[in-house]
Amino acid sequence: MTTFTADSIPDMAGRTVVVTGANSGIGRAAARALAAKGARVVLAVRDPAKGHAAARAMTGDVEVRRLDLADLRSVRAFAETYAEPIDVLINNAGLMVPPLGRTADGFELQFGTNHLGHFALTNLLLPQIRGRVVTVSSSGHRAGRIDFDDLNWERRPYRAFRAYAQSKLANLLFTAELQRRLTEAGSPVLATAAHPGMSATNLLGHLERDRSLLHRLQTALSRFAQSDADGALPTLYAAVADVPGGNYVGPDGFLEGRGSPKLVGRSKAARDGASARRLWTVSEQLTGVTFPAVASNSV
Repeated sequence: MTTFTADSIPDMAGRTVVVTGANSGIGRAAARALAAKGARVVLAVRDPAKGHAAARAMTGDVEVRRLDLADLRSVRAFAETYAEPIDVLINNAGLMVPPLGRTADGFELQFGTNHLGHFALTNLLLPQIRGRVVTVSSSGHRAGRIDFDDLNWERRPYRAFRAYAQSKLANLLFTAELQRRLTEAGSPVLATAAHPGMSATNLLGHLERDRSLLHRLQTALSRFAQSDADGALPTLYAAVADVPGGNYVGPDGFLEGRGSPKLVGRSKAARDGASARRLWTVSEQLTGVTFPAVASNSV
């Protein structure tokens, strides 16, 4: 079997890719690799200054646009001002185990950013998408449970990792239901998902004020983690390789922590079609964004 690397990406000239959270980590690495292969890459980032700094280190056609997934007004503004065709949307941005916080719309920060922000963005952009939607999940989804009675942690004591795991499980349920709807609509667009394994990214950046803890965690991670470039390979594979819709890509190494990308399994909860449909309905209610009827017109 041929190992997939960044060199395996086909010529992307004439294709447009939007990557959320592309100013750092695996998002930046994926954007850099796609731009180097000729794609027009849009860095959709909360902080444009950081986005421009990342873009300056890339070769090719790279554009920076502001997008704050923790604010549905920003998500709508991004979609309203983006009229061009999109070949690949990579839902990469995410938060991991921050203290309890709320989005601008009052959602628990991880669920609101990691899932609801991308849910709204994808559906708003779907009429322009003609290739794939790739959503970055995590092996942490296996610890997740969708608590439909308290999605936003308003009634129970907040547990940061459980909230993270719920949001990453939501990413996979979203991918499954999106693919089901696309297929039903007769759309050629594919929905896929990926996880980076153990990658030394900036997801723990909220610990910056506790530098001793941050340093200890980063030191521990560095012994086992992949580089950002290697961590981005499952995302890139899900974006450009011959992968069936609805599938999930991760590293092929021990416990899927590192290695070459391959199709991987997911938890029983992530394969629950009834939960996927229920989550979709609730997400529409929370965001006010629905699956567009024109999705079947994607080419």
